[in-house]
Amino acid sequence: MSMTMRVLLMPLGLIWVKLQKHNTDVQGLRYKSGLHCASRILQTEGVKGLYSGATSSFLGMAFESSLMFGIYSQAKLFLRGTSRDDDGPRPEIIVPSAMFGGAIISFVLCPTELVKCRMQIQGTDSLVPTIRRYSSPLDCAVQTLKNEGVTGIFRGGSATLLRECVGNAMFFTVYEYLRYRIHSRLEGSKLKDGYLVDMGIGVLTGGLGGIACWSAVLPFDVAKTIIQTSTDKATERNPLKVLSSIHKRAGLKGCYAGLGPTIVRAFPANAAAIVAWEFSMKMLGIKRD
Repeated sequence: MSMTMRVLLMPLGLIWVKLQKHNTDVQGLRYKSGLHCASRILQTEGVKGLYSGATSSFLGMAFESSLMFGIYSQAKLFLRGTSRDDDGPRPEIIVPSAMFGGAIISFVLCPTELVKCRMQIQGTDSLVPTIRRYSSPLDCAVQTLKNEGVTGIFRGGSATLLRECVGNAMFFTVYEYLRYRIHSRLEGSKLKDGYLVDMGIGVLTGGLGGIACWSAVLPFDVAKTIIQTSTDKATERNPLKVLSSIHKRAGLKGCYAGLGPTIVRAFPANAAAIVAWEFSMKMLGIKRD
């Protein structure tokens, strides 16, 4: 369910990458909105254009959710130790567990997202010269390694690390607190153990957690896109300096380029991820704390 939902939402990811690249660049086309960007892609490239970079994006997603939830759960168990007190969510456990998981998966996501972003900015409106375009995700990865070395494939690693650590800390904090509050209100009610109720709570808490996460870390994602889509070795790689430069050129709006499609995608994608995770745990007989 989670993977299917994310595949269906891939075009929104493509749109926000194009908005981040084009609407923060010094020159070139400016998209008026996410809808303007989508219509341009459909007019010039067709439906196929909405799924550019889908292969590398799919590979990254296949590992991301399972790895993140697994590390987060194990880190929470480790930090909690033998304590089983039901005193509600504990930020001193949730935040470091989420940040640790985010740090680990950033090493998986960085190269796959670099390939995805470089494939996605290609197209009729692209600022990339035709002679420098990639024929496939594999060609992109090979050419990047050949021209930029191993460090090149991990370009944007700092921005990815910041995004994943801060984003997952925000996501799991909001998710855990909302989930606890809702279940506390339902204590003693006949609705508490209903499957549809559990699914509804998962959709709400996961979706709102996703919105909170991306609202907090979108500027890091914008910086990551700018860093990863540049092939110039002299390009600034410090995400904070890149954001400062974007802010000077395009203001706060530039730092939040692609906010619309990001938020639209964040709710269903994260809601599906949480529902799938909780359902898997229930099927495996793993008790949620």
